[in-house]
Amino acid sequence: MDKTCPTNSSEIFKKTGGGRFVGILMDVEALSSFLEREFPQVNAHGMAFTVTDAGAGFASMRLDPMDRHLRPGGTVSGPTLFALADLTAYVAILAQIGPVALAVTTNLNINFLRKPELGPIDATAKLLKLGKRLAVVDIFMTSAVNGELVAHATSTYSIPPQA
Repeated sequence: MDKTCPTNSSEIFKKTGGGRFVGILMDVEALSSFLEREFPQVNAHGMAFTVTDAGAGFASMRLDPMDRHLRPGGTVSGPTLFALADLTAYVAILAQIGPVALAVTTNLNINFLRKPELGPIDATAKLLKLGKRLAVVDIFMTSAVNGELVAHATSTYSIPPQA
């Protein structure tokens, strides 16, 4: 059984009729600058969350956990994985629609699948639908240590009018 992030996001997007998708408006550098400027609290105590890739219908981030991200037992905490999922979904959407600070989470559901090995966690968010007012995103979080899928989330974002 494959424990990694499945299939190509462009294929998913085409199969689901992904709304108004036309290509990326923000690359890794632009997304990183936007987060640093608009949400400085994300990495206020050190660079933990990093945008690593963005493309047609997807974006990826890496969490390099610090002590404050850990729970007893030496594993990354659930709230930290939740934040990684939410942030990666947001970045995937912004890559497609541009710098819209007021796009907000309306729902996020997460399944914790296994205890992650202590170390970096990679997240890939794939757009399932990008409409005028809503975006639906799948997020896969894998351990960079052993490649195992540690959590899966789905998120819905509200996009403000004229975004």
